[in-house]
Amino acid sequence: MEHPVDKTYPTEHITEQLLREVLAGFTGNIMQVPPAFSACNIDGKRAYELARKGREVKLQAKPIHIENIEIEELRLPDYVRLRIQCGKGTYIRSLARDIGEALGSGAHLLSLRRTRVGSISVEQCWTMEEFENWIEKQQIDSTPPEGPRPKEYPMVKKEN
Repeated sequence: MEHPVDKTYPTEHITEQLLREVLAGFTGNIMQVPPAFSACNIDGKRAYELARKGREVKLQAKPIHIENIEIEELRLPDYVRLRIQCGKGTYIRSLARDIGEALGSGAHLLSLRRTRVGSISVEQCWTMEEFENWIEKQQIDSTPPEGPRPKEYPMVKKEN
């Protein structure tokens, strides 16, 4: 874990039936409160900037869509691995928090793996080795473009 344990919750009461009932309530169109350490704007400032300064951050719930929640592994009372198909704007850590609260307990993530973004799935992606091989085959044109030099790149000098 990234941080020391600051709170513990009861888990003995959690059964597979209770978990399935709670998860069913989180599918479809639901409202979700983003985390305080999100990039949401509050009066022109990012929520995470305010939260890091110790300021209280109150965010409004936003509509999200959860297509499906599937239990992949279950070791009650304290471990569940889920596969979640969701729409954009979903905060998975917040979803875990909300599921934990609905169970009368708490919850956090041990890991998070994004397996699809839009129509691109992880099966279509390159491995690191494939990417490195591709990079090695690329040719970089280091000739500066014609015309005036952009202010952002003062180190680029025009050759005579």
